[in-house]
Amino acid sequence: MRSKRATEVALAVLIALAGLSAAFISVAAAPAEVPTTETTGTEATMTSPLTVPDDVTIGNVPVGGMTVDAAGAALREAFSTPLPLRVAGRGVKLDPAEIGAKPEIDQALELALSSLPGEQLPLGVSINNARLRKYVGKLSKRYDAKPVDAKLYLRHLRPWISNGEHGLAIVRPKAVSSIAAALRANRRFAIVLSLKNLPRRITRDNFGPVIVIRRGSNRLYYYTGTTFRRRFGVATGQSAYPTPLGRFTIVVKWRYPWWYPPNSSWAKGASPIPPGPGNPLGTRWMGLSISGVGIHGTPNSSSIGYSLSHGCIRMLISEAEWLFDRVKIGTTVFIVSA
Repeated sequence: MRSKRATEVALAVLIALAGLSAAFISVAAAPAEVPTTETTGTEATMTSPLTVPDDVTIGNVPVGGMTVDAAGAALREAFSTPLPLRVAGRGVKLDPAEIGAKPEIDQALELALSSLPGEQLPLGVSINNARLRKYVGKLSKRYDAKPVDAKLYLRHLRPWISNGEHGLAIVRPKAVSSIAAALRANRRFAIVLSLKNLPRRITRDNFGPVIVIRRGSNRLYYYTGTTFRRRFGVATGQSAYPTPLGRFTIVVKWRYPWWYPPNSSWAKGASPIPPGPGNPLGTRWMGLSISGVGIHGTPNSSSIGYSLSHGCIRMLISEAEWLFDRVKIGTTVFIVSA
């Protein structure tokens, strides 16, 4: 009986020992996770790479799940991408470094590490405003277009005026603010810079008076712009002293002028004549941009319609006064042979 009991105890001990051996073998065979260690002096510290929480964006750049180093590299690459601009239909690319724009990446990453998953965080950006304004000024010099005033020509003995063109200029304050806002938001969509029209100073509608003198027929035609207003009979130069042909302007206007003898053989020995009834210039003088030649009144009304002057254009005194009140310094005078 005792021998049988001893046998049973011995068998139970063997079974227990076999179970412990199997458990030990299973534990020994399982791979163990070995933590990263960082040794400083004689001490070892446990570390692991810092990662940004999932689905976090910084300045519209997805950095969730990235390590700090990888997220920083992604932000630097995204920010260095040129910003496209459109100026008057033409494309320009702005390198952020050209205006001293810098992203504040370290501060953004520090905030991201303590953020919640899915947060959208801004990317701080510093901009050198002086360099940005200077850059926009360079764009203006390159792309601004000055207005082209209407120009006067003579076609078929009549004035013809070109239309001219409006000018264009970048609206500088708005351009500066738009570029700065795009960089601070880290956006790289094309920005269309606003332009303003620069008006023409001289147009067809405001061109003013024009005079055409037909020397061959002794006629003076007065226009406002291209619109005919009035025709006058005049006297022009005799064959020995012809009225010059060409394009001239009125450079001086005198009321009740003095007459001074020109340096010419026909006036040799003559004396100046003050204003008054006997003055050969009448009561008005409109001097042209050629020495000694002008449009003036004359007391010798019988000369009108003939080539009898010494080069000037004579008018009846009342008609010269009418014309004097309507022309200005700079008025164009065409003299043609017809």
